[in-house]
Amino acid sequence: MDTLSNVNTQRGESHFSTSNLSSASPPENQSLLAGVSVKYALHPDKYWYVLRVTYNRISRAYDILRKAGLEVYLPMHYVQKIIQDKKKRVLEPLLPNIIFVYATPESITSFVKKPSHYSFINFYLNHFKQDEYGKNPPLTVGYNDMMNFINVTSTDNEHARLVEPEQCHYKSGDVVRVTDGDFKGVTGRVARVSGQQRVVVELEGLCLVATAYVPSGFLMKVK
Repeated sequence: MDTLSNVNTQRGESHFSTSNLSSASPPENQSLLAGVSVKYALHPDKYWYVLRVTYNRISRAYDILRKAGLEVYLPMHYVQKIIQDKKKRVLEPLLPNIIFVYATPESITSFVKKPSHYSFINFYLNHFKQDEYGKNPPLTVGYNDMMNFINVTSTDNEHARLVEPEQCHYKSGDVVRVTDGDFKGVTGRVARVSGQQRVVVELEGLCLVATAYVPSGFLMKVK
């Protein structure tokens, strides 16, 4: 699997290409079973950290993190652009300034606190919490929530998209799991988005991602 969803970004232009970023997505033919990635095995001492990267340096950050031996996930998507009067599909980061790292607190803190040449990579802070010193701690994502996010963002279905809360008209508070189709295994809440029934996945404090249209027959309520 070397391509990800086509979601229109409202931030600036990126100069990424398919060739230099295909490695950012899960390895070819890697399966995602019921929201669990084979690549990112559960580890009792690791957490999913959200890192903020200065714009236009996401490719460099990805390479540096990988060379440091850290497990990295960079969600990608295709966008349609006019280049030299021709419409082309261009692969770009789904969240232009964001990269995810699965690491122990010690290893990621050591990396982020390295000399100034890494100053463009910083923790994305959780503004809804405070530590014992009254400061906002780094934002982390629970393992199951992250696997679910990877599942919904690693499909090649071009109709998945980032959405804002006001775009989601939830049918109920029920949580459902997709049982078939491109988004099989994805868990979220059913909502109407742009007039279609979709499943919305939330990374609290960061973003919402909606699947493409999912028929009711492909949905199972999660108790």
